[in-house]
Amino acid sequence: MSAKVAVSCVLFLWMPAGWALAAADNSRQTAGTVAAGDVAGWILGLMIVLAVFFLCVWGMRKLTGLNPNNAEKMRVVGGLSLGMREKILLVQAGRKQLILGVTPGRIQTLLVLEGDDCLSHEEKGKGPVKSGFALKLVEAIKARSDA
Repeated sequence: MSAKVAVSCVLFLWMPAGWALAAADNSRQTAGTVAAGDVAGWILGLMIVLAVFFLCVWGMRKLTGLNPNNAEKMRVVGGLSLGMREKILLVQAGRKQLILGVTPGRIQTLLVLEGDDCLSHEEKGKGPVKSGFALKLVEAIKARSDA
């Protein structure tokens, strides 16, 4: 066992000396010149890498738009900022509307509206039609801002 330790110590001490000799040999070599062909190869390689990158970006944009029907099923109707990080959002999900409280660490459903209780409806070709509650809310906001 002591022979193995002795050999290890000798190799350990001899290795840095070998590296120093190799470094001295490398310092004697002259710097190589860069040919125009080398530069052209580097530029061609860079162009290929950039082309692959932009092709991937273009592909990702196309893939995110593959299923347009999901956009019709759920959308953000409106929102209200309550502070720097807090918001209330009105989200249309199918025929239901959800009022969500959104904070950096949590999203909580505050109210679910269905049918006639929904705050705004979309009729084909007409735009948003407001329900009774929505009209009362708009009137209350206008009355408050006029006062």
